[in-house]
Amino acid sequence: MGVDPAKQFAIGIDIGGTNTVFGIVDHRGSIRYRGALSTKKYPLVNDYMDALHQAILPAIEQAGGKEYIKGIGIGAPNGNFYSGTIEYAPNLSWKGIVPVAAMIKERFGVLAALTNDANAAAVGEMMYGAARGMKDFIMITLGTGVGSGIVANGQLIYGHDGFAGELGHTIIIPGGRLHTGTGAHGSLEVYCSATGVRLTALEMLAQQPAQDSLLRNYDPEEIDSKIVDDCARKGDTLAREVFRFTGEILGKALANFVMFSSPEAIILFGGLCKAGNLLLDPTRKHMEENVLPIFRNKVKLLFSELKEADAAILGASALGWELK
Repeated sequence: MGVDPAKQFAIGIDIGGTNTVFGIVDHRGSIRYRGALSTKKYPLVNDYMDALHQAILPAIEQAGGKEYIKGIGIGAPNGNFYSGTIEYAPNLSWKGIVPVAAMIKERFGVLAALTNDANAAAVGEMMYGAARGMKDFIMITLGTGVGSGIVANGQLIYGHDGFAGELGHTIIIPGGRLHTGTGAHGSLEVYCSATGVRLTALEMLAQQPAQDSLLRNYDPEEIDSKIVDDCARKGDTLAREVFRFTGEILGKALANFVMFSSPEAIILFGGLCKAGNLLLDPTRKHMEENVLPIFRNKVKLLFSELKEADAAILGASALGWELK
């Protein structure tokens, strides 16, 4: 007799440039065991895999053994779902094409699947979060960068090569601000990420030298999106204008995305969401103003229901449940 599916677990692993977090997740989306490992500490991928195996093994034994693990899902930068590989990730020390899913399957003896971190977040939102029951939605992650996962007809859109859904790199202001990582000018990420908020604040401080602002109490080097948020909450006019401008850019971009796939909802996730209505109100306004009338007031704009600390693990684990 096999293991009762109701007693099975999935493992979620999120590989970041600095740290890897992992957890064992039950059917209800409760993380039963969690842990972390330094990614940076292992410049050789084989050493990293050995350390990861050793770190997770006690949790698997606690769950009853590998027969109780339905699958392992992995979220990673530049992760390709089709091939299970990480390909030329700029923030990882492992160069070229790395067959991560195959290496994990070999060490753990459990089926494994991999995708990029924003796609994993979308799958997690569909299984455990604000997108439960939805077949058409777009997940936008607003963190250090801007990531996205597009779900249409109940399927995550991977494209012909596994890399579909890089909405953060679409050009929203032609000839605009330089993205130092890609060399592109005017991409969404360079305006609507935490880094973009910081750059906008610094530009506005320089362009409006006569305007009083709490932000002038800080050294420009230390200004980040959190400080801009803190000042905006205290009523600072310039800091609030930073979020209004960010919401305008984001709203115009979302209008384009709505007209592309007609989603039921767009779900926003990540550190910038802490700004709440300071960001949401201008985003909604400019999204609605820039869509065709047939799309107007049809698309819900929601914040993620997943806790930020859990989302990466839950999203990756959701991939694990789907493995057969």
